Amino acid sequence: MLDPEGSVEHQPSSSFPKVFLILLAMLLAIAALLLLAFSATQQKEPDFYTFKVVNIRGKLVSLEKYRGSVSLVVNVASECGYTDSHYKALQQLQRDLGPYHFNVLAFPCNQFGQQEPDTNKEIESFARKTYGASFPMFSKIAVSGAGAIPAFKYLIDSTGEEPTWNFWKYLVDPNGKVVKAWDSTVSIEEIRPYVTELVRKIILKKKDEL
Repeated sequence: MLDPEGSVEHQPSSSFPKVFLILLAMLLAIAALLLLAFSATQQKEPDFYTFKVVNIRGKLVSLEKYRGSVSLVVNVASECGYTDSHYKALQQLQRDLGPYHFNVLAFPCNQFGQQEPDTNKEIESFARKTYGASFPMFSKIAVSGAGAIPAFKYLIDSTGEEPTWNFWKYLVDPNGKVVKAWDSTVSIEEIRPYVTELVRKIILKKKDEL
C-alpha cells in the first residue's frame, strides 16, 4: 500500500516485544529452578548432626537432637591407661556444662588394643556405676578404617585427624561443624577452655534473642 507521498507504508511489528517477553520469562524460570536446586543442595550438605547412630541400648537415634548445643565426641574404652582420668574429667565437664548447652557423646570402641571387650550392657554399667557417667553413650563401633561409621568418617574428613588410639576427642559446634580434634594424650582440662567458649557464645546468643 502506498501512502500519500508515494512510499510504501510499513506497519510496526508487534512480534519482537512478544518474543522478548517470552525469552525473559524463560530466563526467569530457569534462574528460579537453579536457585531452588542450589538451595536444596545447601540444605542437604551433611554435618555431624545429620547422622543417625545406635545408642548403648540398641535403639537407632538421630544426632539431630543435639543440634543447637556443643558436643565433645569421644571414642571411649574401659580398660585403657587413659580410662580413669578421662572418664572422671568427662563426667565433670558434663556436670559443669551440660546437658542443655553441652554434651559428651561417648562411643565405645574395641579397635585399639582390644581395650573395650565387653558388651554394650556391661560397658554402660561400668561407666554409670564406676564414674557416675550421665552423658549419652552409644553402641560399640569402629571409629577408624573402612569399617568406621559414617558419623566418625565425617569427623575424620572434616579434621584430617583419624583416631589411632582410645579417647580421641572431637569438638562439634551447635551447627554440627567440627571445630577441633585432640588425641589421647591431651587432657580434658586442656580442652575445657575451647568447650566453655562455645557454650558461652550459645548463652549470649540466647540472651540477645530475649
